[in-house]
Amino acid sequence: MKMLKLIAVAALASAATLAMADEKVVTDEGVATFSSFKPAQLRAEIGTVGYGGAVAWSLNPYTALTLGYNGGTFKWSGDLDVNGVTYDVEFKQSTPYLNAEIRPFANSLYVAAGVAYLDNDYSIDGKPDGLGFYEIDGTKYDAKKVGNLNGKLSYKSTFAPYLGLGFSPSITKRVGLFGEVGAYYTGNPEVTLTGDKVVAGSAEDLAIKKEIDQIRQDTAYEFFPVIKVGLSARF
Repeated sequence: MKMLKLIAVAALASAATLAMADEKVVTDEGVATFSSFKPAQLRAEIGTVGYGGAVAWSLNPYTALTLGYNGGTFKWSGDLDVNGVTYDVEFKQSTPYLNAEIRPFANSLYVAAGVAYLDNDYSIDGKPDGLGFYEIDGTKYDAKKVGNLNGKLSYKSTFAPYLGLGFSPSITKRVGLFGEVGAYYTGNPEVTLTGDKVVAGSAEDLAIKKEIDQIRQDTAYEFFPVIKVGLSARF
């Protein structure tokens, strides 16, 4: 979709090897035994899905479970251009998630797979050109007849599977960085668009209905991109 380019989609999953016992393994902190491996981790993160945090628990150096939340409100001006109309976009995101992280080499590289509960809204406000016209469906319409051109794209109450690839190097024995790219499979959003001065059945009304179809086509991607970075602390 034009609002958010699909910058990166994550990669192949690897099967985890579960047996650990007291053998030596390579962790983010070097060589250690499982009995001394710090299993708990707190994260602060920010990215395309907002800002938030997560709690992770390592079952062993190969496998961890992560429970987190990302959200927030962001406003971008002139970010979306559809069929000649420029829109301001406001993002309202709420994304709790649960991931399993697989570290096939028991080091900083991991594959994340899981699910999120999306409750995201994207409000769009049309901006007339310098002469006071909206260009809708290839035709110019007087903004005085259209009024305020407002709409919404919604991913509501949607469970979305996730696949991602991450890297989490340590800075000290307890503190580290991490970055992750991936994508949620979301399907298409619900789209609404109205002009508050438009008369039902008028040329402006018919043009707006066509504009809704155009926005649906421009947002007809089934993946929502995830790029996030942050800090982590182990305990």
